[in-house]
Amino acid sequence: MHLATARVALYDYLLAKKTGGQFILRIEDTDVQRTVDGAEQEIMDGLRWLGLNYDEGPDIGGPYGPYRQTERRDIYQSHAKILVDGGHAYPCFCTPERLEKVRQEQMKRKENPRYDGTCRIIDPDEAARRVASGEKYVIRFKMSHEGTTTAHDHLRGDIVTENQQLNDYVLLKSDGLPTYHLAAMVDDHEMGITHVLRGAEWLSTFPLHVNVVRAFGWEEPVWIHLSLFLKPSGKGKLSKRDGAIAMKDGYSVFIKDFGELGFIPEGVNNWIALMGWGVAEDDVMDLDQMIERFSVDHLTASPAAINFQKLDHFNATHIRLLTNEDLSARIKPYFTGTDLEVRDETLLKVTPLIRERLVTLDDCLAFASFFFRETVGPNPEDLVAKGLDAKQSAEIARKAYEILSGLKEVAHTVAEPPMRAYVEESGFSASQVFGILRVAVTGQKVSPPLFESMEVIGREKVLERIRRAAEILEKM
Repeated sequence: MHLATARVALYDYLLAKKTGGQFILRIEDTDVQRTVDGAEQEIMDGLRWLGLNYDEGPDIGGPYGPYRQTERRDIYQSHAKILVDGGHAYPCFCTPERLEKVRQEQMKRKENPRYDGTCRIIDPDEAARRVASGEKYVIRFKMSHEGTTTAHDHLRGDIVTENQQLNDYVLLKSDGLPTYHLAAMVDDHEMGITHVLRGAEWLSTFPLHVNVVRAFGWEEPVWIHLSLFLKPSGKGKLSKRDGAIAMKDGYSVFIKDFGELGFIPEGVNNWIALMGWGVAEDDVMDLDQMIERFSVDHLTASPAAINFQKLDHFNATHIRLLTNEDLSARIKPYFTGTDLEVRDETLLKVTPLIRERLVTLDDCLAFASFFFRETVGPNPEDLVAKGLDAKQSAEIARKAYEILSGLKEVAHTVAEPPMRAYVEESGFSASQVFGILRVAVTGQKVSPPLFESMEVIGREKVLERIRRAAEILEKM
């Protein structure tokens, strides 16, 4: 499920919950050639991961099923017949070869390719006989070529189009399945859809859809065409290639990837919601808060550039809002497949020490792995404090070992005071002493709070790591 689809789903969900409506999952699978195995399950999994639980859908049923369009073929065919009988549509018998020839000729004349209306003027009785004889055909909408069509978009107002510019689009294909132009209009009516939120790419066929609905004599829904997603640079529409580039940078444009990349639903929802919603761009909201504040009147038509740094911001913010218990449970799976033995009780102690440093959940590996190792392998050069040589650094490591080995425990309230006293009397700076101690104990130059980390690691492991560090320094 693409980000753009997820945003439509999120807004649909918020609107449904805000107004007491139903959030429905409908699978539009009539383009058989473009149907991808597993795509339906990916959509359902993506919605559930985001917490957008639908009230009706193909796997749970509901009063307006079936919810796969390929299972609603008879419904579309009967509605296509209504349009034909009413003079709003007609059978077209043109072969793909003829249509391609017409298209090429139009392009040579520098005209916009469109159907030339050959079958539009066939006598209805003759058309009916040809259909009955088994001749292959499609059903096209009979667009008026006179006057204008005024279509009202909630965000853009009235959009007026000269009808002579409009095409006789195919509504029903030769295999008996509908195109989006028929199926979506019929389903929206049959399922009682009041608001149609969709991407701006549908604006080009918006006049057609309005005319189809009016040909049936139905009340139009509220049409809302959302803003386009732009490349992170802000120049040009987001493409599949941009998605591939995003993956190289640790991001994605597909919801299925976000969990593996360490993002949480709360952060992703917040990020997606604000791309096209006219509230403050730094507003931090969970789903309940979004429902409370949501209004289609606040949606914007201005294109929205994908900003992955904003995603980092919202993800980190929502991580900090999780309870320690919840966060601990969410980061544990990222240790699966490592050589680390991660105990729940230890991880629960580690979690509050690393939570402020996490941008994504998988950052836990960088900040917390040393807690669960028997030993660490610090870079020898990192053990040498700035402004000191290896001999002086070894002296500090030995003194730290001496001080801490004299303590019964290394709880931070017990271990920190004597180490700070040593800093005061030694003439070395705190950054030098604690820098050496940090690398010795954690194997890293940057880590969670040092003394709190030592408390979790435990006295014996801490002393052994400091002893090894001193040996490394003495051999340099």
